[in-house]
Amino acid sequence: MFDEIVNRKGTSCAKYDALETYFGYSDLQPLWVADMDFKTPDVINDAIIKRATHGVYGYAKPTTKTYNLVKEWMKKRHNWEIDTSWVSFCNGVVPAYSAAIEAFSEEGDEIIVQTPVYFPLFNSVKHNNRKVVRNSLKEENGYYTMDLEDLKSKITSKSKILVLCSPHNPVGRVWSKEELEELAKICIEHNLLIISDEIHADLVFKKFTPMASLSKEISNITLTLNSAGKTFNIAGLNCSYSISENKEIKEKFDKELAKREIASVNVFGYTALEAAYEFGEEWLEELKKYLKKNIEFTKEYLAKSNSKVQFLEPEATYLLWLNFKNTELKHKEIKNMLFEKSKVALNDGRSFGVEGDSYFRLNCALPTSQLEEGLGKIVTYF
Repeated sequence: MFDEIVNRKGTSCAKYDALETYFGYSDLQPLWVADMDFKTPDVINDAIIKRATHGVYGYAKPTTKTYNLVKEWMKKRHNWEIDTSWVSFCNGVVPAYSAAIEAFSEEGDEIIVQTPVYFPLFNSVKHNNRKVVRNSLKEENGYYTMDLEDLKSKITSKSKILVLCSPHNPVGRVWSKEELEELAKICIEHNLLIISDEIHADLVFKKFTPMASLSKEISNITLTLNSAGKTFNIAGLNCSYSISENKEIKEKFDKELAKREIASVNVFGYTALEAAYEFGEEWLEELKKYLKKNIEFTKEYLAKSNSKVQFLEPEATYLLWLNFKNTELKHKEIKNMLFEKSKVALNDGRSFGVEGDSYFRLNCALPTSQLEEGLGKIVTYF
Protein backbone atom coordinates (compact mmCIF):
# COMPACT_ATOMS: atom_id res chain seq x y z
CA MET A 1 0.00 0.00 0.00
CA PHE A 2 2.92 2.36 0.61
CA ASP A 3 4.22 1.90 -2.93
CA GLU A 4 1.18 3.68 -4.38
CA ILE A 5 2.03 7.06 -5.90
CA VAL A 6 -0.51 9.67 -4.85
CA ASN A 7 -0.73 12.90 -6.83
CA ARG A 8 -0.92 15.63 -4.17
CA LYS A 9 -0.54 18.58 -6.50
CA GLY A 10 -3.49 20.95 -6.62
CA THR A 11 -4.85 19.86 -3.23
CA SER A 12 -3.73 22.97 -1.28
CA CYS A 13 -0.79 20.84 -0.15
CA ALA A 14 2.01 22.93 1.32
CA LYS A 15 4.61 20.32 0.43
CA TYR A 16 3.85 20.48 -3.31
CA ASP A 17 1.76 23.57 -3.97
CA ALA A 18 3.88 26.02 -1.96
CA LEU A 19 7.26 25.20 -3.52
CA GLU A 20 7.48 28.52 -5.34
CA THR A 21 6.56 30.40 -2.17
CA TYR A 22 9.19 28.74 0.02
CA PHE A 23 11.97 27.94 -2.44
CA GLY A 24 11.45 30.27 -5.40
CA TYR A 25 11.13 27.26 -7.73
CA SER A 26 8.01 25.35 -8.74
CA ASP A 27 9.78 22.40 -10.42
CA LEU A 28 11.53 20.83 -7.43
CA GLN A 29 10.87 17.31 -6.17
CA PRO A 30 9.55 17.93 -2.64
CA LEU A 31 11.45 15.98 0.01
CA TRP A 32 10.95 18.51 2.78
CA VAL A 33 7.80 19.14 4.90
CA ALA A 34 7.37 16.51 7.64
CA ASP A 35 4.23 14.88 6.38
CA MET A 36 4.05 11.64 4.41
CA ASP A 37 3.17 10.97 0.78
CA PHE A 38 1.18 7.91 1.83
CA LYS A 39 -2.59 7.75 2.06
CA THR A 40 -4.01 8.01 5.53
CA PRO A 41 -5.19 4.59 6.78
CA ASP A 42 -8.57 3.43 5.48
CA VAL A 43 -9.90 3.16 9.03
CA ILE A 44 -9.44 6.91 9.42
CA ASN A 45 -10.74 7.83 5.98
CA ASP A 46 -13.80 5.64 6.50
CA ALA A 47 -14.51 7.24 9.88
CA ILE A 48 -14.25 10.74 8.41
CA ILE A 49 -16.51 9.86 5.48
CA LYS A 50 -19.06 8.31 7.85
CA ARG A 51 -19.01 11.44 10.01
CA ALA A 52 -19.29 13.68 6.94
CA THR A 53 -22.47 11.95 5.78
CA HIS A 54 -24.17 13.36 8.88
CA GLY A 55 -24.14 16.68 7.05
CA VAL A 56 -23.75 19.03 10.02
CA TYR A 57 -20.28 20.24 10.99
CA GLY A 58 -20.89 22.33 14.07
CA TYR A 59 -18.62 22.94 17.03
CA ALA A 60 -17.07 19.77 18.43
CA LYS A 61 -15.83 18.61 21.80
CA PRO A 62 -13.88 15.56 22.93
CA THR A 63 -15.94 12.78 24.45
CA THR A 64 -15.14 10.36 27.23
CA LYS A 65 -14.12 7.95 24.49
CA THR A 66 -11.60 10.45 23.09
CA TYR A 67 -9.88 10.85 26.46
CA ASN A 68 -9.90 7.11 27.14
CA LEU A 69 -8.33 6.32 23.78
CA VAL A 70 -5.44 8.70 24.50
CA LYS A 71 -4.99 7.04 27.89
CA GLU A 72 -5.08 3.55 26.38
CA TRP A 73 -2.65 4.51 23.58
CA MET A 74 -0.09 5.79 26.06
CA LYS A 75 -0.33 2.56 28.02
CA LYS A 76 -0.12 0.08 25.16
CA ARG A 77 2.45 1.96 23.03
CA HIS A 78 4.66 3.49 25.72
CA ASN A 79 3.80 1.69 28.97
CA TRP A 80 2.79 5.02 30.51
CA GLU A 81 -0.12 5.05 32.94
CA ILE A 82 -1.91 8.39 32.74
CA ASP A 83 -5.24 9.65 33.98
CA THR A 84 -7.72 11.23 31.59
CA SER A 85 -7.88 14.28 33.87
CA TRP A 86 -4.30 15.08 32.84
CA VAL A 87 -5.26 15.56 29.17
CA SER A 88 -6.15 18.81 27.36
CA PHE A 89 -6.86 19.22 23.64
CA CYS A 90 -5.56 21.93 21.35
CA ASN A 91 -5.50 22.68 17.61
CA GLY A 92 -1.81 21.85 17.15
CA VAL A 93 1.43 21.09 18.98
CA VAL A 94 3.10 24.34 17.88
CA PRO A 95 0.17 26.56 19.02
CA ALA A 96 0.17 24.62 22.30
CA TYR A 97 3.91 25.12 22.68
CA SER A 98 3.62 28.85 22.04
CA ALA A 99 0.85 29.06 24.63
CA ALA A 100 3.02 27.21 27.15
CA ILE A 101 5.87 29.69 26.64
CA GLU A 102 3.56 32.53 27.55
CA ALA A 103 1.88 30.69 30.41
CA PHE A 104 5.05 29.69 32.24
CA SER A 105 7.44 32.58 31.65
CA GLU A 106 7.55 36.36 31.40
CA GLU A 107 8.88 38.59 28.65
CA GLY A 108 12.67 38.61 28.80
CA ASP A 109 12.90 35.23 30.53
CA GLU A 110 15.21 32.57 29.15
CA ILE A 111 13.99 29.42 27.40
CA ILE A 112 16.60 26.71 26.83
CA VAL A 113 16.47 24.75 23.56
CA GLN A 114 18.74 21.92 22.44
CA THR A 115 19.87 22.78 18.93
CA PRO A 116 19.88 21.84 16.10
CA VAL A 117 16.16 21.44 16.56
CA TYR A 118 12.77 21.85 14.89
CA PHE A 119 12.75 25.58 14.22
CA PRO A 120 9.33 26.52 15.76
CA LEU A 121 10.79 25.46 19.10
CA PHE A 122 13.01 28.53 19.09
CA ASN A 123 10.97 30.76 16.77
CA SER A 124 8.00 30.63 19.17
CA VAL A 125 10.29 31.77 21.97
CA LYS A 126 11.25 34.86 19.97
CA HIS A 127 7.66 35.54 18.96
CA ASN A 128 6.71 35.62 22.64
CA ASN A 129 9.52 38.08 23.42
CA ARG A 130 11.54 35.58 25.42
CA LYS A 131 15.26 34.90 25.08
CA VAL A 132 16.48 31.75 23.34
CA VAL A 133 19.38 30.06 25.15
CA ARG A 134 21.06 27.43 22.98
CA ASN A 135 22.26 24.25 24.64
CA SER A 136 23.85 22.71 21.55
CA LEU A 137 23.88 18.95 21.22
CA LYS A 138 27.27 17.25 20.98
CA GLU A 139 27.95 15.46 17.71
CA GLU A 140 30.49 12.69 17.13
CA ASN A 141 30.52 10.79 13.83
CA GLY A 142 26.92 11.81 13.22
CA TYR A 143 25.67 10.65 16.64
CA TYR A 144 24.25 13.33 18.92
CA THR A 145 24.17 13.45 22.71
CA MET A 146 23.13 16.06 25.25
CA ASP A 147 25.80 18.40 26.58
CA LEU A 148 24.66 18.57 30.20
CA GLU A 149 27.74 20.41 31.44
CA ASP A 150 27.04 23.15 28.91
CA LEU A 151 23.41 23.17 30.05
CA LYS A 152 24.36 23.68 33.69
CA SER A 153 26.70 26.51 32.76
CA LYS A 154 23.93 28.38 30.95
CA ILE A 155 21.18 28.24 33.58
CA THR A 156 20.56 31.58 35.28
CA SER A 157 17.90 33.09 37.51
CA LYS A 158 16.07 34.09 34.32
CA SER A 159 15.91 30.50 33.02
CA LYS A 160 12.34 29.18 33.28
CA ILE A 161 11.83 26.40 30.73
CA LEU A 162 13.84 23.56 29.20
CA VAL A 163 12.45 22.46 25.84
CA LEU A 164 12.90 18.77 25.06
CA CYS A 165 12.38 17.39 21.56
CA SER A 166 11.83 13.68 22.14
CA PRO A 167 12.33 11.85 19.83
CA HIS A 168 14.58 14.50 18.38
CA ASN A 169 13.86 16.28 15.10
CA PRO A 170 16.04 16.52 13.02
CA VAL A 171 18.87 14.35 14.42
CA GLY A 172 16.66 11.30 15.00
CA ARG A 173 17.72 10.42 18.55
CA VAL A 174 15.54 8.42 20.91
CA TRP A 175 16.85 9.58 24.27
CA SER A 176 17.65 6.78 26.70
CA LYS A 177 16.05 6.51 30.13
CA GLU A 178 19.41 7.38 31.67
CA GLU A 179 19.86 10.49 29.52
CA LEU A 180 16.38 11.70 30.39
CA GLU A 181 16.90 11.10 34.11
CA GLU A 182 20.14 13.10 34.12
CA LEU A 183 18.44 15.94 32.26
CA ALA A 184 15.44 15.90 34.60
CA LYS A 185 17.71 15.95 37.65
CA ILE A 186 19.21 19.25 36.48
CA CYS A 187 15.77 20.70 35.78
CA ILE A 188 14.51 19.73 39.23
CA GLU A 189 17.57 21.27 40.90
CA HIS A 190 17.08 24.54 39.04
CA ASN A 191 13.28 24.65 39.12
CA LEU A 192 12.91 24.47 35.34
CA LEU A 193 9.68 23.41 33.70
CA ILE A 194 10.19 20.76 31.01
CA ILE A 195 8.09 21.12 27.87
CA SER A 196 8.47 17.80 26.07
CA ASP A 197 7.50 17.70 22.39
CA GLU A 198 6.83 14.00 21.80
CA ILE A 199 4.96 14.18 18.48
CA HIS A 200 7.26 11.59 16.85
CA ALA A 201 7.00 9.14 19.76
CA ASP A 202 5.17 6.45 17.76
CA LEU A 203 7.66 6.51 14.86
CA VAL A 204 10.57 4.92 16.70
CA PHE A 205 12.88 2.01 15.94
CA LYS A 206 13.94 1.40 19.54
CA LYS A 207 12.32 1.77 22.95
CA PHE A 208 10.91 5.24 23.61
CA THR A 209 10.44 6.58 27.14
CA PRO A 210 8.07 9.50 27.74
CA MET A 211 9.84 12.01 29.97
CA ALA A 212 6.94 12.28 32.42
CA SER A 213 6.71 8.49 32.80
CA LEU A 214 10.02 8.29 34.67
CA SER A 215 8.77 9.30 38.12
CA LYS A 216 6.10 11.36 39.84
CA GLU A 217 8.71 13.99 40.69
CA ILE A 218 9.65 14.37 37.02
CA SER A 219 6.02 14.20 35.91
CA ASN A 220 5.23 17.11 38.22
CA ILE A 221 7.60 19.42 36.33
CA THR A 222 6.71 18.22 32.81
CA LEU A 223 4.17 19.33 30.24
CA THR A 224 3.99 16.79 27.41
CA LEU A 225 2.76 17.77 23.95
CA ASN A 226 1.66 15.12 21.47
CA SER A 227 -0.60 14.33 18.53
CA ALA A 228 -1.60 11.53 16.19
CA GLY A 229 -0.77 13.89 13.33
CA LYS A 230 2.70 12.66 12.37
CA THR A 231 1.98 9.00 13.11
CA PHE A 232 -1.09 8.68 10.90
CA ASN A 233 -0.48 11.51 8.40
CA ILE A 234 -3.35 13.65 9.66
CA ALA A 235 -1.40 16.77 10.63
CA GLY A 236 -3.70 18.94 8.48
CA LEU A 237 -6.64 18.13 10.77
CA ASN A 238 -4.96 20.10 13.57
CA CYS A 239 -5.71 17.95 16.60
CA SER A 240 -3.17 17.72 19.40
CA TYR A 241 -3.19 17.18 23.12
CA SER A 242 -1.15 17.91 26.22
CA ILE A 243 -0.59 15.73 29.26
CA SER A 244 0.26 17.06 32.71
CA GLU A 245 -0.10 15.30 36.04
CA ASN A 246 0.56 18.55 37.93
CA LYS A 247 -2.86 20.11 38.50
CA GLU A 248 -1.45 23.62 38.90
CA ILE A 249 0.46 23.39 35.61
CA LYS A 250 -2.57 21.98 33.79
CA GLU A 251 -4.93 24.65 35.08
CA LYS A 252 -2.54 27.45 34.18
CA PHE A 253 -1.99 25.96 30.72
CA ASP A 254 -5.71 25.47 30.13
CA LYS A 255 -6.30 29.14 30.94
CA GLU A 256 -3.74 30.14 28.31
CA LEU A 257 -5.35 27.85 25.73
CA ALA A 258 -8.69 29.51 26.44
CA LYS A 259 -7.16 32.99 26.32
CA ARG A 260 -5.73 32.27 22.87
CA GLU A 261 -8.93 30.53 21.72
CA ILE A 262 -7.00 27.44 20.62
CA ALA A 263 -8.61 24.79 22.82
CA SER A 264 -11.18 23.97 20.13
CA VAL A 265 -10.52 21.23 17.56
CA ASN A 266 -12.56 20.71 14.39
CA VAL A 267 -14.94 17.76 14.33
CA PHE A 268 -12.86 15.73 11.86
CA GLY A 269 -9.78 16.11 14.05
CA TYR A 270 -11.46 14.27 16.91
CA THR A 271 -12.95 11.71 14.52
CA ALA A 272 -9.56 10.95 13.01
CA LEU A 273 -7.78 10.69 16.35
CA GLU A 274 -10.36 8.26 17.70
CA ALA A 275 -10.18 6.04 14.62
CA ALA A 276 -6.37 6.14 14.64
CA TYR A 277 -5.96 5.16 18.27
CA GLU A 278 -8.73 2.55 18.21
CA PHE A 279 -8.02 0.83 14.89
CA GLY A 280 -4.71 2.12 13.48
CA GLU A 281 -2.09 0.04 15.26
CA GLU A 282 -1.71 -2.65 12.60
CA TRP A 283 -1.23 0.00 9.88
CA LEU A 284 1.36 1.76 12.05
CA GLU A 285 3.46 -1.39 12.38
CA GLU A 286 3.49 -1.84 8.60
CA LEU A 287 4.37 1.83 8.14
CA LYS A 288 7.38 1.53 10.45
CA LYS A 289 8.69 -1.45 8.47
CA TYR A 290 8.38 0.52 5.23
CA LEU A 291 10.08 3.59 6.69
CA LYS A 292 12.94 1.46 8.02
CA LYS A 293 13.31 -0.08 4.57
CA ASN A 294 13.45 3.37 2.97
CA ILE A 295 16.07 4.53 5.45
CA GLU A 296 18.24 1.50 4.72
CA PHE A 297 17.67 1.95 0.98
CA THR A 298 18.91 5.53 1.22
CA LYS A 299 22.02 4.45 3.12
CA GLU A 300 22.84 1.79 0.55
CA TYR A 301 22.08 4.03 -2.43
CA LEU A 302 24.43 6.77 -1.25
CA ALA A 303 27.17 4.22 -0.52
CA LYS A 304 26.84 2.48 -3.91
CA SER A 305 26.90 5.85 -5.66
CA ASN A 306 30.11 6.87 -3.87
CA SER A 307 28.27 10.00 -2.80
CA LYS A 308 29.96 12.45 -0.47
CA VAL A 309 26.65 12.87 1.35
CA GLN A 310 26.46 10.98 4.65
CA PHE A 311 23.97 10.39 7.43
CA LEU A 312 23.59 8.20 10.49
CA GLU A 313 20.47 6.06 10.46
CA PRO A 314 17.94 7.70 12.80
CA GLU A 315 16.55 5.93 15.85
CA ALA A 316 13.18 7.55 15.11
CA THR A 317 11.24 9.54 12.50
CA TYR A 318 11.36 9.43 8.70
CA LEU A 319 13.62 12.50 8.62
CA LEU A 320 17.24 12.05 7.52
CA TRP A 321 19.85 14.57 8.65
CA LEU A 322 22.08 14.67 5.59
CA ASN A 323 25.67 15.80 6.08
CA PHE A 324 27.25 17.51 3.04
CA LYS A 325 30.51 18.50 4.73
CA ASN A 326 32.62 16.13 2.66
CA THR A 327 31.66 18.04 -0.48
CA GLU A 328 33.87 20.87 0.87
CA LEU A 329 31.34 23.33 -0.51
CA LYS A 330 29.98 26.27 1.42
CA HIS A 331 26.45 25.96 2.73
CA LYS A 332 25.02 28.44 0.24
CA GLU A 333 26.72 26.63 -2.63
CA ILE A 334 25.18 23.33 -1.54
CA LYS A 335 21.78 24.95 -1.24
CA ASN A 336 21.97 26.52 -4.69
CA MET A 337 23.07 23.25 -6.30
CA LEU A 338 20.23 21.32 -4.65
CA PHE A 339 17.68 23.77 -6.01
CA GLU A 340 19.18 24.76 -9.35
CA LYS A 341 20.81 21.50 -10.48
CA SER A 342 19.51 18.55 -8.45
CA LYS A 343 16.05 20.11 -8.45
CA VAL A 344 15.07 18.77 -5.03
CA ALA A 345 13.54 20.60 -2.09
CA LEU A 346 15.16 19.71 1.23
CA ASN A 347 14.84 21.57 4.52
CA ASP A 348 17.78 23.92 5.05
CA GLY A 349 19.86 22.71 8.00
CA ARG A 350 20.55 26.25 9.13
CA SER A 351 16.86 26.73 9.83
CA PHE A 352 17.34 24.29 12.73
CA GLY A 353 20.14 26.39 14.23
CA VAL A 354 23.69 27.41 13.44
CA GLU A 355 24.73 23.81 14.10
CA GLY A 356 22.97 22.89 10.86
CA ASP A 357 25.64 24.41 8.63
CA SER A 358 26.29 22.02 5.69
CA TYR A 359 23.30 19.87 6.69
CA PHE A 360 19.94 19.44 4.96
CA ARG A 361 16.95 17.40 6.12
CA LEU A 362 15.41 14.84 3.77
CA ASN A 363 11.94 13.33 4.25
CA CYS A 364 11.95 9.68 3.18
CA ALA A 365 8.24 9.00 3.84
CA LEU A 366 7.29 8.40 0.22
CA PRO A 367 7.15 5.46 -2.19
CA THR A 368 10.59 3.91 -2.64
CA SER A 369 10.44 4.53 -6.39
CA GLN A 370 10.07 8.27 -5.82
CA LEU A 371 12.75 8.23 -3.13
CA GLU A 372 15.11 6.57 -5.60
CA GLU A 373 14.32 9.27 -8.15
CA GLY A 374 15.15 12.00 -5.66
CA LEU A 375 18.36 10.35 -4.50
CA GLY A 376 19.45 10.00 -8.10
CA LYS A 377 19.07 13.75 -8.55
CA ILE A 378 21.17 14.40 -5.45
CA VAL A 379 24.05 12.01 -6.18
CA THR A 380 24.39 13.33 -9.73
CA TYR A 381 25.93 16.47 -8.25
CA PHE A 382 27.08 15.31 -4.82
